Amino acid sequence: MGLRRAVRLAAVGGVTIIAGYVLFRVAARGTPAQVGAGAAAPNFTAVTLDAARRPRSLADYRGSPLLLNVWATWCDPCREEMPSMERLYETFKDRGLRIVAISIDDRGNEPLIREFAAEHRLSFDILHDPSSAIMQSYQVRGVPQSFLISAAGQLVATRFVTDWATDESRRLVERLLLSPQSTR
Repeated sequence: MGLRRAVRLAAVGGVTIIAGYVLFRVAARGTPAQVGAGAAAPNFTAVTLDAARRPRSLADYRGSPLLLNVWATWCDPCREEMPSMERLYETFKDRGLRIVAISIDDRGNEPLIREFAAEHRLSFDILHDPSSAIMQSYQVRGVPQSFLISAAGQLVATRFVTDWATDESRRLVERLLLSPQSTR
């Protein structure tokens, strides 16, 4: 290979590397922060299922340890998980645990969501996000997916299809409740 060709290849390679780096930096600016343990919990907006359809956000739960669950009425694993979430709530609500389950069912399915909550005798907060915006902000990969959030708003753990009655799940909630960030 001649000197001229080697210089040309080096120049093209250098330009390619610089262009790749610039594109990476530009793309990274538009990428949301990773949603995982230790990160600040992203905000969400969803509405209550009562006639007033009041908006709720993460700020409404600040100051309490929170189990945030993303689910849908058409999801069989969600149907299986909800009874154990209710038992978990009954066990830990007096110690400050809040549970909010946000349905991503389509707009117009509010009666179905209310029926689901009544059928399962759910006493924790059930909200509705018909736009499914929470899927993007929390980087939800499938439903059900749950996020344990400290009273200070830090993500502690993420769980998929969980039996909240297991010893492991209960220990996780105990740690959340005992965490210095979870003091009320």
